[in-house]
Amino acid sequence: MDKLAFVFPGQGAQAVGMGKDFCEKYEVAKKLFKEADEALGYSIQKMCFEGPAEDLKLTANTQPAILTVSVIASEILKEHGITPAIAGGHSLGEYSALVAADVLDFRDAVLLVHKRGQFMQEAVPVGEGGMAAIIGLSDEMIVEVCGKVSKEAGEVQAVNFNCPGQTVIAGTMKGVEAAAEALRSAGAKKAVILPVSAPFHSSLMKPAAEKLAAELDKVRIRDAKFPVVANVNGKLEEKADEIKANLVAQAASPVLWIDCVKAMNAFGVKAFVEAGPGKTLCGFNKRIDRGIESLHVENMDSLKKTLDYFQEVR
Repeated sequence: MDKLAFVFPGQGAQAVGMGKDFCEKYEVAKKLFKEADEALGYSIQKMCFEGPAEDLKLTANTQPAILTVSVIASEILKEHGITPAIAGGHSLGEYSALVAADVLDFRDAVLLVHKRGQFMQEAVPVGEGGMAAIIGLSDEMIVEVCGKVSKEAGEVQAVNFNCPGQTVIAGTMKGVEAAAEALRSAGAKKAVILPVSAPFHSSLMKPAAEKLAAELDKVRIRDAKFPVVANVNGKLEEKADEIKANLVAQAASPVLWIDCVKAMNAFGVKAFVEAGPGKTLCGFNKRIDRGIESLHVENMDSLKKTLDYFQEVR
């Protein structure tokens, strides 16, 4: 069988009810939800299963919730004998990948991403920063336009290079709105302001990165059992020191997801399993390389389909 990658989703994939059917069938799901609740001091399990959606959408809740369900999905796959040769994750998902590679203990990761969410929200007051998805324009044009707008209207930059034809920008609300208008004029098919509460991965997140560095100093970070691709540079990383530095930088740096997928491809990966809620990364993969086999595991139904696939190819 060709090399397999586990990839993990970022914020925005959350949905009320996620992880519930795993808990009904798998002990590892019950165990990890219990550990997450103990680490956080409140029930993320109850929030995942029952909502309300408004609470689940809060960044400090969203991040540990998605991480928990993502790690559960990857642990269930491992129980079925499906193990990755490499892993990667989009933004928050990088932490899930690092748990899968035994770099971070699960409890530490849950608390880290909870605090990461708080720090990101605190870095820029609600309403002062924003993000927008730009569809149908080259990355080079987006970077050029954002550079001009930053000098004239307000700070804005390209922050998520998701797939060809879909890039996300972030910055001050004035900068994002001005850039969205300028990018529409430059030929973008769409420039959609996103319903988020902060300009994630922009340089405005530097205060969050500094606070996160102090939290990372408190936890044990090990060398990876298999390579994890870093968002900040698209490179395969295994050494604890490099991984830690990348996590600090990641909070205030663009996510180079296209480079991450290409690096996993170059490593010899032919099949990707997205472990966790949604299938956003499967969609990105199709746009990056149509030859990629993309599967996902977010509930019992998708787990069965993925297990059936691997039974056929083995």
